Order: sequence, then structure tokens, then C-alpha cells
Amino acid sequence: MAVTKTHPIKSTLKAAIDYICNPEKTDGKLLVSSYGCAAETADIEFAWTRRHAIDKGTNLGRHLIQAFQPGEVTPEQAHEIGMELAKEILGGKYEFVLTTHIEKDHVHNHLIFNAVSFADHKHYHSNKRSYHYIRRTSDRLCKEHGLSVIIPGQDKGKSYIEHQAAQNGTSYKAKLKAAIDRLLPACSNLEELLRRLQREGYEVKRGKYISARAPDQERFTRLKTLGVDYTEEALVARIAGRPKPSRQPQQRTGKPSLLINIQNNLKVQQSAGYKHWATIENLKQAAETLNFLTEHGISSYEELVERCDGAAAATARVKADLRATEKEMERLTLTMKHAATYRQLRPMYDQYRQSRDREKFLRGHEGEIILFEATARELKRLDAVPLPATQRLRAEMDELTTRRTALQTELRKIQKEEKEYDMIQKNIDILLSNQNKRSKTKDHEIE
Repeated sequence: MAVTKTHPIKSTLKAAIDYICNPEKTDGKLLVSSYGCAAETADIEFAWTRRHAIDKGTNLGRHLIQAFQPGEVTPEQAHEIGMELAKEILGGKYEFVLTTHIEKDHVHNHLIFNAVSFADHKHYHSNKRSYHYIRRTSDRLCKEHGLSVIIPGQDKGKSYIEHQAAQNGTSYKAKLKAAIDRLLPACSNLEELLRRLQREGYEVKRGKYISARAPDQERFTRLKTLGVDYTEEALVARIAGRPKPSRQPQQRTGKPSLLINIQNNLKVQQSAGYKHWATIENLKQAAETLNFLTEHGISSYEELVERCDGAAAATARVKADLRATEKEMERLTLTMKHAATYRQLRPMYDQYRQSRDREKFLRGHEGEIILFEATARELKRLDAVPLPATQRLRAEMDELTTRRTALQTELRKIQKEEKEYDMIQKNIDILLSNQNKRSKTKDHEIE
């Protein structure tokens, strides 16, 4: 998956919306959705929102494209992910139109959203921070749906050009890391590693930081910029057989962490030093796992499974409550938006209905009349007829906001508990498996 930057729309909003809603590209408009507006009247509704803004800016809207790996996603799944992305990054405060294009076997989403928020009438500011937030959110959603991402989120600080070079095997940093990883196991100290790098053709420079340069490379690369596992201290530790800093456990908190599966761990087989450390670490974690069971009054495996299932069920319940609360908040947000528009335009619409020459009146107020009728339809769809009082809507929203905050707090607590129980069960499974293997070995020796 890839996300382009949000492109500004300055003077052709209707044309842009008509383009992304093209029936030939959207399966007869089946893959067209909107929020806070109707796709057919989005340009009018965007303009109405802008009319109430102090900081209108120069853009009428912004256009974002979300692409997927060819053949990896269905149009319906892509559209679902696009809706999740739009609602999360825009926070339910901006009208938008989302469409999924399916021509040329290349599924991708188009998102056009208002440059001004209908909730607070503030202008949307597009910058590097907002773009990276969009990209991170899009990557996360794709991973949650089992899809790959074109630019992995773990490549922090790596530009797209660097990433592509790494993928193609042409990145100087990627080649240097590979050379170090290949040479390091046979080295007895750091100086030997540097000598071996020089024999490979690298020019090595010593100073405050160690740097290396490939034969055809213009600038030196500091080893510390390759990551935490390539600093001078980390390389010395790795040569001594200690685990990579990125793999080392965090400072002990008194709570158990996941046991290392020594039987099937490749690093254990490759490094005697790591095997020794992992064995001692597992003894500590086994003791802390048993302490956890005692402190929580768990005396059998069946009781542990019951606690795990209970934690998972509690998480699912709170998630469902949170989704329902957020859905109701979304309905109220849209109701308040459309109710305000309805109240503002109702006097004008009454004049239109009472006018002796409706056609003439329509020519002078066509946009407002179209908007009023669209707003009336939306209020009916939202089951907000007769029109609720503004004070009542605000009171309901305050109550729902408080409930959402409480549920979010509860969810974080329950998810932490669920994660703990799940990790404890995995540790017990590893311990029981190791015990069974030792029992079988003993029986074989007796025979």
C-alpha cells in the first residue's frame, strides 16, 4: 500500500469529485461513499462550510490517493480500508467523498475532503507531520487487514528512495549492514572486523565515530547510523556473544516476559554466549511466571485457560461498547451539523415555497435550495425529525464523550490484562513441553 500526499484543490472541486465518482471507474458508483455530505452535492456543501470559516485558506478541498498491491485486495476490502482511514485521519470533522477505482486491475482509493472543518470551521493544515500520520495510519490499517505495505513502517527515518534502493540491493547502507553481519561471527574483536571490511574494499575512517565508504560511494557512512545494533558498543557486545541491543529485554519490571524457545531458536544454535544468556533469562522468567500464578490464585492449567478466555471476552465486550458509542457520537455529530444548516436555510426555503415566481427565485438561490433539500433528506435518514433541540443534542454529546473516555481507559486496562494472561499461558505451554521432552528422554534411557 502507498499513500500520495494530499493535493490541494483550488478551483475545480466539482470536476474533481465528478472524476473520482466516474461510474466506469467505480463499478457503476457502487464503490462511492461520503461522510457529512452527499456525493452529488458535496461541492455545494463544502462551499457552505467554508462560508462560515474565519481562516478559509486558498484551497477548496484536498485530494488523497491510496494505492494497493495489484491482485492483493478486493475492491470492497479496499473501500472498507479507505473509509476507516478517512474517518480516523479526519476525526469526523471534515466532509469527504471516498471512491474506489477498479480499472486496469489496479485497485486504488480516491479521497476528497473539505479543506475546512464543519465542526469548528478551522482550516486543514497539510504538512510533513500530517502526511506521515496519514501514511502510518494507512500502513497500520493494511497490516490489520492482512495486507502488505509498500514502504514498511519499521523503516524509520528511511526515505522512499533509500527503501527502493534497499529493495533493489543497491543501498550502500544495506550492503554495509550485510557485510558486517556476514563478517562479524568470525571476528575476535572490533579491530579484526574493521580489517576484514577493508579487505572487502571498504575505506574505514576512525574518529569520534567509525565510518566506512564503499569503493564507488561518494560519502562515508557512520556505522551508528545503520541502527542500534551497529554502534561501536553494540558491535563489541555482539562479538563477545551477547545479544543485539535491539533484541535485549527491557529493564526488569518484576513482571514476567515471554520465554525464549531455546530448542528452536536459530541464534541459540549459532552463539554459545547467547544460549548461556537465554538459559539464565528463562530461569528468571519461569520463576516470575510461577509467582504470577500464585499472586493471582491460579492453581491449575484449566483455571489459567479460563482466565485467558475471560480476559478475551471482556476485551471483546468493551470494544463492542466503544464501537457502539462512537457510532452514536458520529450520528449526533452529523445531526448537529445538518440541524444547524437546516435552521439557517429554512427561512430562505420558506420564501422560495411562497414565491410567486419560483423559477426566478431558484436561479438566484439554487445552491442554497439544493443544500436545504439535501440536508432535510439527511436529517430524515438520521431519524432526527422533528428537529431535536440544540441544547439536548449537546448534552447527549457530552454524555457520550464522557462514556467514550471511560471505555477507552477500561479497554487499555483490559487489553493489558489479556496480554499478560496470554503471555503466561504461552510460558506455561513452553515449560510443559520441555518437561514432556525430558520425561521421554528419561524413559528412553531406562529402556
